[in-house]
Amino acid sequence: MSDILIGGIERREIVIVDYNPLWVDKFQTHAALIARALGPKALCIEHVGSTSVPELAAKPIIDIVVLVEDSSEEESYLTPLLTAGYVLRVREPNWHQHRMLRTPELDVHAHIFSSRCAEVTRMLAFRDHLRSNSEDRLRYAVLKRDLAKRDWPDLNDYARAKTELVEQITTRALQYGTQPNQAGRLAAS
Repeated sequence: MSDILIGGIERREIVIVDYNPLWVDKFQTHAALIARALGPKALCIEHVGSTSVPELAAKPIIDIVVLVEDSSEEESYLTPLLTAGYVLRVREPNWHQHRMLRTPELDVHAHIFSSRCAEVTRMLAFRDHLRSNSEDRLRYAVLKRDLAKRDWPDLNDYARAKTELVEQITTRALQYGTQPNQAGRLAAS
């Protein structure tokens, strides 16, 4: 685990708050910062996670997916993102070559994946399904609020506790053909 989590496990309180429309502005600010830092190396920048779904309660942490040609080639993107103020937190070579950088304030997570990554397709389908399906959105919000009442030694434990419902919703999204849309997307240009 220490090879994956740079800095080791951190104990953080899980706080779920009502949806805040200002989260879109925060995404756009950071998406523009990432786009400037990476230029054409950022093939796509998407707002994902609960803060990207109107009406969904969430931890006030903006999750951003950034697609690059090959996320295993850190030298192509890491230094510009560090210079822009982000801090490397996660390096997962065995899970889609995922990297995660975050702000020092811990309020923005930038997830780096390679282009054509199947996991990104799943994340976008999940997001778009929750945007259009009020029943699943409510089911997910109730679970998150319930889980937030527990004491978690690590944010990742909380995330794992949501896995079963997330997988059910993602399966429905992919099965019913919810196609990721471009809302919440800032293409690097």
